[in-house]
Amino acid sequence: MGPLIVALYTLSMLFILAFSLGQLHLTWLYRKSRKNKTVRNDEYSPDVLLPNVTIQLPVYNEKYVIERLIDAVTLFDYPKNLLHIQVLDDSNDETVEIIAGKVAEKKSEGYDIEQIRRPVRQGFKAGALQYGLKQTNNEFLAIFDADFIPEKDFLKRTLPWFSDQNIGMVQTRWGHLNKNFSLLTRLQAFGLDGHFSVEQSARNHAGSFINFNGTAGIWRKACIESAGGWQSDTLTEDLDLSYRAQMKGWKFKYLEKVESPAELPIAMSALKSQQFRWTKGGAETARKMLPQVFRTKMNFMHKIHAILHLSNSTSFLFLLLASVLSVPMLLIKQLEPALNLYFQFSSLFILGFLAMTYFYWTSTRSKEVKSGKVFAKYFPLYVTFSMGMALHNSVAVLEGLLGMKSAFIRTPKFNVVGSGAVLKSNIYLQQRIQWINFVELLLFVYFAYGVYLGLSTGDYGLLPFHLMLALGYGGVFYYSIKK
Repeated sequence: MGPLIVALYTLSMLFILAFSLGQLHLTWLYRKSRKNKTVRNDEYSPDVLLPNVTIQLPVYNEKYVIERLIDAVTLFDYPKNLLHIQVLDDSNDETVEIIAGKVAEKKSEGYDIEQIRRPVRQGFKAGALQYGLKQTNNEFLAIFDADFIPEKDFLKRTLPWFSDQNIGMVQTRWGHLNKNFSLLTRLQAFGLDGHFSVEQSARNHAGSFINFNGTAGIWRKACIESAGGWQSDTLTEDLDLSYRAQMKGWKFKYLEKVESPAELPIAMSALKSQQFRWTKGGAETARKMLPQVFRTKMNFMHKIHAILHLSNSTSFLFLLLASVLSVPMLLIKQLEPALNLYFQFSSLFILGFLAMTYFYWTSTRSKEVKSGKVFAKYFPLYVTFSMGMALHNSVAVLEGLLGMKSAFIRTPKFNVVGSGAVLKSNIYLQQRIQWINFVELLLFVYFAYGVYLGLSTGDYGLLPFHLMLALGYGGVFYYSIKK
């Protein structure tokens, strides 16, 4: 049994190391891109002909935020006669009447806006976007989820990039309306900033594939159609279409300096539903697209980054496996002195942690004025929290890889910015105790035992790891059952 545990632990750590080294390479590319800045005027000049644009707002039961969203897109600094706004409304509650009233109000102000209701809510968000796509002849389509408040100059800062006929999609960086609401939102912002600064910018700079993030981006209609349109066989229709489009030869552009503010989930149950959808959808897309990536002829490093990109949700599965096996590894180390050479070699795995440290340090420096203080405070907490989410996200990964289908579960929105108390009156918030919460509690006890074991044997190598795991699972369990 000992050799099997050692082999599985090593395999898991090797995958985590490979993923971490991929992030390290992206960090190097990001720093390189910031040194080689190209100056470009993203504004339209007065003599340039402005194109017609369709704004798509896919919504489902968004009574708290839908009016805010419609107000934001009708404030765009863009001629009214060139805008067509589709509120793709799949709601089955009072949101329907709220949208009808708001649409009537904006129509009276001269906007070309319509509330589109499908006969059957098939295909969830992907189905709604595809339905709206067929009802417009405009060349460009901008998409915003219900929790976004795009800036007035969004269109004038994104559309100029389509002067390159090879550009199929332009993605902007997510901002955070309620970043300082709580520790939970601060940690989410910390993690998301790593993706929207280092990952997206670095891949785009290198010419590797990037992804549309589901919102706050604008598409060329011909790009969507040539790639096969929106498809609902994964929960991450955005990642799926992104890869199909780029494998057709379309180029994407990421604009780090153009921010589109959005609301972060403020309750653990809301965050978990979002994480489950993203993680499971990522695994589903990997299952669907990885065979094509392997077969497609492309630059070697681009292929490596594509493989790591599509496989990144799987890192939670390997993290969970390595974590669970790390406790018996302490016992094996005591009982099998012949393996001491292996344990000395395994210290190389610390390189993975150092790579991720550098990744998030670079991200923090690019966004925070007091970057040293912010990093020192939030990086350890973010890593601890991510470890505590490994079980939840691993279940999502396994379902995705095994082809187990589930509904598209929306993330409850609160219309909360700044700081304050959680809105317990939110009718969409479903906070209930589930079986996985009890497993999280058991893992808290398990890794607390790992801490005890390390202290009692005087083997402190894995002590920080087990301490963070215990705190991570304990914290996730607490906030999952907290009312």
